[in-house]
Amino acid sequence: MSPGSTSVVRVRLDISYDGTNFSGWARQPGIRTVCGVLEQAFSTVLRQPIELTVAGRTDAGVHASGQVAHFDAVDVPDDHTRLVRRMARFLPTDVRVRDISTVPLDFDARFSAYRRHYEYRFSTALYGVDPLDVAGVVSWPRPVDLDAVREASHALIGLHDFAAFCKRRDGATTVRELQRFDWERDGDRLTAYVSADAFCWSMVRSLVGAMQAVGEGRRTPDWARSLLTRRDRSSEVTVAPAHGLSLVRVDYPPPDELAARNAATREMRTAVSAEECCGGEG
Repeated sequence: MSPGSTSVVRVRLDISYDGTNFSGWARQPGIRTVCGVLEQAFSTVLRQPIELTVAGRTDAGVHASGQVAHFDAVDVPDDHTRLVRRMARFLPTDVRVRDISTVPLDFDARFSAYRRHYEYRFSTALYGVDPLDVAGVVSWPRPVDLDAVREASHALIGLHDFAAFCKRRDGATTVRELQRFDWERDGDRLTAYVSADAFCWSMVRSLVGAMQAVGEGRRTPDWARSLLTRRDRSSEVTVAPAHGLSLVRVDYPPPDELAARNAATREMRTAVSAEECCGGEG
């Protein structure tokens, strides 16, 4: 864009952060949040009010290596590489803007997304978590029946009402399409891979917490499957600690499909059976 231009452009940010010292993503007056820190920094550097829209609002303590947000602004420098460098100097060390790009106005970080990918990391070592990993790995120093965990996890894949795993929010649906729920072991490291079109509040950590109960033999895979019949939050499900969770990637359609994806996402989902299909929600 030429200097002095007043045309509005939409800017995509690819972001990573250590959530340890943030009270989540969402802006809150007087509280340190990822959104608040980024908006203040970009507003100062670009000399105009900046308001971010994000792919997924992470909770306090949750990390991200593949978060995506966008904003609209005028007079945005053409040299995005230089702007990335400038933000690296301006931002605190626990949040980084890894890439900046201009995108079509149809791009919406939240509504255009068709899949979010999370990873949850455990250490099963008897000594706990290596000091270099302690910010992002949870200690689980017990024998784990990984076959039972995988059986229970795979039974939850598909389009279901995940009310038993979600904290209620007025007007928000709990119907989601869970597309991947796998586990891999590498020595003492145990990682859960969780992907869906979208997630409701506390869903990923509740899914992981339920699988911990199965892995320890306190619950069965059939119990996990039965939770899909519940229409309210289950008190039997423990929410796993926040710091083991990271948002690692968000998938988007090609530019010519963005508008259609936005429209589909905005259609509020209603409770349906596992065999039915409907649009996603951000």
